[in-house]
Amino acid sequence: MKIALIGFGKMGQAIAELLPAFGHEIHSTYSQKNTLTKEKLAGADVAIEFSLPQLCVENIKICFEAGVPVVVGTTGWYDQYQELVSKMTTDQALLCATNFSIGVQALFHINKELARILNKFGGYEVSIQEIHHTAKLDKPSGTAITLAEGVMHEMPQYSSWSLNPDSDETNKLMIEALREPEVPGTHEVCYQSEIDTLKILHIAHSRKGFATGAIRAAEFLYNKKGVFTMSDVLNS
Repeated sequence: MKIALIGFGKMGQAIAELLPAFGHEIHSTYSQKNTLTKEKLAGADVAIEFSLPQLCVENIKICFEAGVPVVVGTTGWYDQYQELVSKMTTDQALLCATNFSIGVQALFHINKELARILNKFGGYEVSIQEIHHTAKLDKPSGTAITLAEGVMHEMPQYSSWSLNPDSDETNKLMIEALREPEVPGTHEVCYQSEIDTLKILHIAHSRKGFATGAIRAAEFLYNKKGVFTMSDVLNS
């Protein structure tokens, strides 16, 4: 496949390095120095979008106009997701994920199942900690939000999440978002009761896991139409 890389920061570069090993090639790359247009996407099989939250939706729309399926890894724009999807036509294709790592996808599944089991018996308070590199703009990470949503789906005592450690609202799931130099991504979910503490942890050692998952998602989306997630990729 010929893959267009929209956003050529550290993630875009990591994907570019791996493409030849998967038998694919770079169609084109886009950054602030090379603005994305419909015309420039001619001949691309799939686009992978890792840009900025404020640019993401417009980039997706340009891909739609060009008839190019788009895999989106940018986070921090999901307040516009439902509106975007509601306006999609039947000949367009979109796959979004807050994290493309296969290990993180397993973490999502384990977290939700653990929340389901512990909710049956009660007595557990849940908190999440995430650590990312200092260049990451959105806080908390999309991965942390997905983990929180998994808990809230199974534990109705949590109606929302919060970054405010001083909040005394018991219905808020606390997320601690830390930023440290050169940290690809660490996520920990803690379930604590008077009896015991359970923790599940994922530590990314590099961006390779995210890049690999994004390429796998692009392979899945090739020649498809519709809206998909990483669950569709894993179950294909």
